[in-house]
Amino acid sequence: MLQFIFILFTFLHPFYVSVTDISHNQKTKSLEISSKIFFDDLESDIEKENNLRIDILKPQNKELVNNLIAKYLKKHIQIKVNGKITSLKYLGYEIQEEAIWCYLEIENINKVNLIEVDNNVLYNLHKEQINMLNVIINGKRQSIKLDNPVGKAVMRF
Repeated sequence: MLQFIFILFTFLHPFYVSVTDISHNQKTKSLEISSKIFFDDLESDIEKENNLRIDILKPQNKELVNNLIAKYLKKHIQIKVNGKITSLKYLGYEIQEEAIWCYLEIENINKVNLIEVDNNVLYNLHKEQINMLNVIINGKRQSIKLDNPVGKAVMRF
């Protein structure tokens, strides 16, 4: 269903939406995070914050682009688990049509009772930005729609 909504927004762009999925992997004791963002918007916001030009689709310096994306995501997505601040590990990205999938991980998460997410991706770029958040813990799914300027979500499992 969420994929349909994202596809719908793709055709209706300039509606501004991102989708972030967070899932607890009990085997690896980690949170697996993926964020789907329109790559042109992500490029624009990174350029605005860093006062430089980048090309995510055809980067001249892929390492620099990865570092800038990692820095941006760590600044604009913060997660607390069971009241403790966590550290996001950036894994990389891939392009899918008009969007970029960015992959992150939080290691050493044994159990999740409470998750607090602050997601203000693209809020500085678009007043109309919507960030969808889907969290799956122990097979239970909770979803929240965050409308700029609200970026905080709290979920109990």
